[in-house]
Amino acid sequence: MSAGAAGVGIETESSVDITELYAAHRLSLVRLAVLLVDDLASAEDVVQDAFAALARRPDAVRDPSKALAYLRVSVVNTARSAQRRRRTARAYSPPHDLSPPSPEDTAVLAEEHREVIEALQRLAPRQREVLVLRYWSNLSEAEIARTLDISQGTVKSTASRALVALERAMQAPASTGKEER
Repeated sequence: MSAGAAGVGIETESSVDITELYAAHRLSLVRLAVLLVDDLASAEDVVQDAFAALARRPDAVRDPSKALAYLRVSVVNTARSAQRRRRTARAYSPPHDLSPPSPEDTAVLAEEHREVIEALQRLAPRQREVLVLRYWSNLSEAEIARTLDISQGTVKSTASRALVALERAMQAPASTGKEER
């Protein structure tokens, strides 16, 4: 700091008086933010966030003449972030109806699960292990190969054969028993 600046009374610690800036420029910054976010409440939040950021980092603006420019940039950036959050929120759609399943749906699902479990029990042990690790534990082929100490090729072929066998086993209770191979 030069002797001339010290003689004028400009100190780095109190070079920017946030209270004065707030009183003088809050309304113009809110108007700017309203044009960017189209909502007065959000605009006020954006401006408040900009002033809060400046208060947290008083050394961010050493030159008081640049404080307003810093706040404008902060308002624009915060408004952009608010718009991105809005776009994301508007684009979100719940996966499906979140109402609880009806008793009938629960019964059907329970019966289907029971049938799958019974069909799995009829598979060869290695086929059952591969399918359970793949579809219930969500392991990759490499992870299954390491777990069962077999090659990835064996995992692929076993999974393929197991799915065909599972499909046949699922159809077996419904069949008349005439279709045996």
